[in-house]
Amino acid sequence: MIGLLAVAAALGFGHLVAGVVSPASSPFLAVGDTVIRFSPQFLTEFAKATFGVADKPVLLTGMAVVIAVVAAAAGLASRRRRGPGVVAVSVLGVLGLAAAVFAPVFSPLDLVAPLVASAVGVAVFVGLHALALRACGARTADSGARLSRRAVLVGSSAAVAVMSVGAGLGGMLLSGVGDSRQRVTAQLARVRLAKRAPAIPAGAAFPELGTPTFLTANRDFYRIDVALRVPAQRAQDWTMPIHGMVDNPFTLTFDDLLTRPLVERTITMTCVSNPIGGDLVSTANFVGVELRDLLLEAGIRPGADQIYSTSIDGWYTGTPSEVLLEPGRGALLAIGMNGEALPPEHGFPVRMVVPGLYGYVSATKWVVDMEATTFDAKPGYWLERGWAQKAPIKTQSRIDTPRGFATLPAGRLVVAGIAWSQPVGVSRVEVRMDGGAWQEAELSTEVTGDTWRMWRREFDLSPGSHTVQTRATDSNGLTQTEQRADPIPDGASGWPATIFSVA
Repeated sequence: MIGLLAVAAALGFGHLVAGVVSPASSPFLAVGDTVIRFSPQFLTEFAKATFGVADKPVLLTGMAVVIAVVAAAAGLASRRRRGPGVVAVSVLGVLGLAAAVFAPVFSPLDLVAPLVASAVGVAVFVGLHALALRACGARTADSGARLSRRAVLVGSSAAVAVMSVGAGLGGMLLSGVGDSRQRVTAQLARVRLAKRAPAIPAGAAFPELGTPTFLTANRDFYRIDVALRVPAQRAQDWTMPIHGMVDNPFTLTFDDLLTRPLVERTITMTCVSNPIGGDLVSTANFVGVELRDLLLEAGIRPGADQIYSTSIDGWYTGTPSEVLLEPGRGALLAIGMNGEALPPEHGFPVRMVVPGLYGYVSATKWVVDMEATTFDAKPGYWLERGWAQKAPIKTQSRIDTPRGFATLPAGRLVVAGIAWSQPVGVSRVEVRMDGGAWQEAELSTEVTGDTWRMWRREFDLSPGSHTVQTRATDSNGLTQTEQRADPIPDGASGWPATIFSVA
């Protein structure tokens, strides 16, 4: 118990101090970020495929279990002398310190939280250990009865537990950005947009048949990134230089963005890790500044084939300059999402959104730096890990109903789903049942080429097992390939299929 409580106190106070001086330096989260950064590619993909958007909670839970086992073992090894426990707590402290020091973004303030955590952990362990030893041998002056070891441990443990939980919660509260988001949402409500997204027509989706609603609610929008702690930055503190191979470098503030023409675009975003038939695809109305205009103002020099963007937590990627400078592409430096400020987990206060490219090269969240450079000079985070340099989104489709292995009544059955091929759009979706002839599906009303498109098709089926497949064709006439490929290195491909039964 003493080992567990000492480490809990260390982590709790470390998180509290980090919330005050440097949220990224919280020892527990800094170690988790290090695990993610140095995990081999096969392990990263296994976690995504197995746990999906729950991969971060699974990692944190696993870390907590390992730390708890180490702490308990240290306590058991210290039943007669405190040395093993002090060493174990100190080693854990050194790991937290190293994780903060070798993080992609480091400042001297990042040393404070892990040092405080180590000091608190050792002090709590030494203090409780000494108290427990005295309880084992002490006798009260008036009765000679042995002092209750249980009473001492329970009382001191309760006090330390309360302090640890309070410190941890304090760190969470101190790192919040709620007030800043509310102000930005209010500002967006008053701003007159230079261009609004077209209204979503009534026939743009078939949610009554099982497809998603056309716009994805912010709370349901998929999230894939490497940040264990959602970075916290107030909009009024945000700045971003545009520099490197440019003629006119300059630095933006959030107020600068608000004074520029703001546009609204409906964009479907897709994760490169999305498997065939997967759900890592969502659509939202984004509000922001034309990124192309900013880059033209900076004057990108010939030879700068990428814009290298960096997040406040140190994550980095390169986006092809030719795509960002393409007229009509519609890349945004976004500050709003579905009528409000960006949610913290989706990049508040500012992020990139580029239609037609997978997110790992185009959708930097919490962006704080843009540098015009070359792919040879500065490879991106996932490029260093074997992913493709350029990542155009592949034409894909998905079957939403019927669900896999469902049992349905005999008669007329509606098959429905979605398809996407940003930025050109989808012109046709075909469906076939049990390997038969391809039959064209009815498409929903198209919104833009940057968004997904719903489809449906009716079949009369007899009882038994059935397999339905689908494929989409983009507006350039290119049909989704049957060739199956894993997400690595440039996105999955293949025709989705669903097996179900008719009773």
